[in-house]
Amino acid sequence: MLYFDIRSIESGAQAVAGDLPAADSIWEEGDVLPSDGVHVTGRLSAAGPGRFYFAGQLTGSTIVGCRRCLTDTPAEVTDDVTALFAERDLDDAEEDDVFPLDPGARTIDLRPAVREAWVLAVPAFVTCRPDCAGLCPMCGVDRNVVTCACRTSSTDARWDALRALRDSSS
Repeated sequence: MLYFDIRSIESGAQAVAGDLPAADSIWEEGDVLPSDGVHVTGRLSAAGPGRFYFAGQLTGSTIVGCRRCLTDTPAEVTDDVTALFAERDLDDAEEDDVFPLDPGARTIDLRPAVREAWVLAVPAFVTCRPDCAGLCPMCGVDRNVVTCACRTSSTDARWDALRALRDSSS
């Protein structure tokens, strides 16, 4: 459960234990979706009039492309999550890192904060294995599967003019 009654939070901190499924409507186009949902644990408490603070942890797994060969690769995601929720009419509600609440709101929805934390926590660079040979820059074959006959230059020709300048000054 990732929805909480504000009145219950004002009377005491609430334990959070819930899941955000991959099929939830909170996810946006382009998000790296979790394989089996995101598990969230933590504590939601009052942080002053009209303000609420969540501190917890998210865990889940996803499939991302290997940075070298683009093969689908499983990745485990674990991260700490903190979020401040504040009523819109308060001064700090306009801050970028604050999740605004409508004045008179009766519930807090943790899903936007969990989604944002998930998107930021998913690793950008994953390799399918430590010795992944990647794709051939000339013909594009997966060098883990096929050995191509392409000859790759060890230097980039676009730097030749600078190399010549360096060599002439020495």
